[in-house]
Amino acid sequence: MLLPGLAGGLHAEPSEPPALRVGTSGDYAPFSVRETSGEHAGLDVAVARAFAKAQGRRLELVPFRWPDLLTDLAAGRFDVAMSGVTVRPERSLAGTFSLPVLASGAVVLVPVERPLTSAAELDEPGVRLAVNAGGHLERVARAKFPRAQIEAVPDNARVLARLDGANAVDGVVTDTLEAPHWQTRRTGLRRIGPLTRDRKAYLWGPGRADQRRALDTWLLAREADGELARLRGAAGVPTAPVAATPLAALVAAIDERLALMPQVAEAKRQSADAAGPVVVRVPEREARVIAAAKRAAEDAARAAGLRPQDPAAVARLFEAQIAAARAIQQGVLSAPAPPRADGGAPPDLEQIRPALLRIGERIAWLLVRLPPGQDRDAVLDAVREGVDVPHLPATERDAIAEALVALAAGT
Repeated sequence: MLLPGLAGGLHAEPSEPPALRVGTSGDYAPFSVRETSGEHAGLDVAVARAFAKAQGRRLELVPFRWPDLLTDLAAGRFDVAMSGVTVRPERSLAGTFSLPVLASGAVVLVPVERPLTSAAELDEPGVRLAVNAGGHLERVARAKFPRAQIEAVPDNARVLARLDGANAVDGVVTDTLEAPHWQTRRTGLRRIGPLTRDRKAYLWGPGRADQRRALDTWLLAREADGELARLRGAAGVPTAPVAATPLAALVAAIDERLALMPQVAEAKRQSADAAGPVVVRVPEREARVIAAAKRAAEDAARAAGLRPQDPAAVARLFEAQIAAARAIQQGVLSAPAPPRADGGAPPDLEQIRPALLRIGERIAWLLVRLPPGQDRDAVLDAVREGVDVPHLPATERDAIAEALVALAAGT
């Protein structure tokens, strides 16, 4: 006779999968808004709910403040941040981005009665601008308007109100996706910009590779079947270019990888101070990167049951990226090192290389999902529009596009 506990164990129900813990700010329309009822709404909240349901998991929303985003992510307070997070190099080092879901750009909203109509007029000592503290837009404001007075407001929900009152600022910094919501709440605003070209994606903490890949697979499918478009429309998101397609996501991943090259250059400059001249080209390491890319593409095809890409075509694409990376580094190193906003040292290569590897693996994963027969002009336009890194020559950017065309064509 079986003991009761043992018998019960033989017939126990499967354990419930762990909750999907999603970091959300609750202060950033149209992505995450905390309503008066205490419930959260917005595009990224809706995407999180739909994905959790598809995975058969309970959703747990974890509030965060923008200045604490990376600290909370590193501490494991949540699995993934889904709250209109902008892709930025320091975030690529701290975690792993999903496929992009939207494009945006920073703008400044100015009351029409103020005589400010251009970005150049905003960058003056007497101009005061308010912006959400600790996020992407504060960095943009300080970089674009170094002469202006920047007021970092610790709660994004209170930024718009700084346009009114006895001590009102001249303008507020937001983006093309949030601006329509603010202009509905406060009329009589002039928009200046866009000043940047950005992407929104979901930021995973360390590890969680299976969850990351499950979300990326789900995003590709939901973009293809129109569900993401429906969720965008329900959240009041303006019509935007489709983001979660293999080509758009590939271009975004290449851009994200190349955006780390200025940090690579500064890390090399710092390590070479005592050792001699900066060495940009290291053939042995470049060969290892190309070999790893070919293996990653083969593994991705095998895991998905898809036809593997021509290894030579994969190598040509990564060779083109490496040439572009060298050009960016050389451009950065041609000028003195700029002072860092945080006053600290740049990350070293041991911090940067894991991020480059993660992004390279995402590129390989997307390559096998790139439909064949891509239109050459469409690919050229996508790369020219979507790969926008300082010091990148147009010739190197076009070489990446041509390698993508050849890879999709199987030539």
